[in-house]
Amino acid sequence: MPDRPDYTALTRGQIAVLDRLNAGETGLPVVQRIVRLAEEVLGGLGAGFVEYSPGHGRVVAASGTCVPAVGRRVAPTSVDELNEVFGDPSRVIGVRCQAGSTAVGSLHVYFGEQNDKPGPEHRGVLELLAALLGRLYAAQRELAAGGDQARRQENRDLWVAVTSHELRTPVTVIKGYADTLTNHWETLGEAGRQEAVRVIGTRAGELARLVDRLLSATSEDGEIGGTEAGPFDLPETLRGAVDELPADLRRRIKLGDLPAELPKAYGDRDSIATILTELATNAEKNSAPDTLIELCAAVDGETLRFRIADRGIGIRPEHVERAFERYWQAEGGERRRHPGAGLGLYLVRRLVERQQGWVSLRPREGGGTTAEVRLPRA
Repeated sequence: MPDRPDYTALTRGQIAVLDRLNAGETGLPVVQRIVRLAEEVLGGLGAGFVEYSPGHGRVVAASGTCVPAVGRRVAPTSVDELNEVFGDPSRVIGVRCQAGSTAVGSLHVYFGEQNDKPGPEHRGVLELLAALLGRLYAAQRELAAGGDQARRQENRDLWVAVTSHELRTPVTVIKGYADTLTNHWETLGEAGRQEAVRVIGTRAGELARLVDRLLSATSEDGEIGGTEAGPFDLPETLRGAVDELPADLRRRIKLGDLPAELPKAYGDRDSIATILTELATNAEKNSAPDTLIELCAAVDGETLRFRIADRGIGIRPEHVERAFERYWQAEGGERRRHPGAGLGLYLVRRLVERQQGWVSLRPREGGGTTAEVRLPRA
């Protein structure tokens, strides 16, 4: 860490951020730019921003060594207590970000053991960058104030339409094949009967998963059923979950590095199949049928992680957090060929956080999207 902040980089970075704000940009990419600027100017090893929501906070942007914390949900505590999310708290400084009288988050920089401890000058620069974040959030609120009610109504209408469509499709197929079995049992032959039963089973499974998602989304604070938490073998569980995927999707999964020697994860083993199914289905819907979906796992400090990566249309940086909102769907050029009710990723986040883990999305280098799930180490 340099003795003094890099004021040349600070000036250059501030101008770039202000240009973005003046141009009307208020999304997550600007937050990420300020986070990277904090790391660069202060000479840290990493930086991160915790966004505050009612009752909790979440790491929504990070750089350097702090990137693994992206997506992590944290308790609404003091800034000093939040420092430990990003490393040894004695090597982290953090400051609160205010939008008027409201605290909207906190900005943190990690310096590492090999660096001198930061001084008042470093904290002063961090407070300056935190003020930029406060201005960003104030601008976001002004833009959102006028359109919230109309947007909520639009989202409700869209949810009703799409959910009705998703429920109707498997029900129609199941009824059609059941009628065929009833009216043409003898003429179908053994092969035809088996195929009809297979289709009914597949569609019934889709219908059950959709109903589960709808039930889990009825209450923001409602519980999701599951087995008692405990240690389990993550690679073995992932392989078993892949075997349970629909055949067309299973053929697209490429098993990458799933080391047998990984330590045990701690959580709800039975939930992994649901989590993997939702993430893999999301990757399938957003990528070409002839491309592979890669699955790998590893250990990183006190957490185990697994990743699902595709080579599809990718996700915009400003959507990596919104994608987990209940009923949210991408619009415009990202509108999927297979519309959904916007519940899959919402369900995944709730399942993972119930196990004291966290999940995140990010654009994949070279195109596509990477979904990463982190679970506590047993």
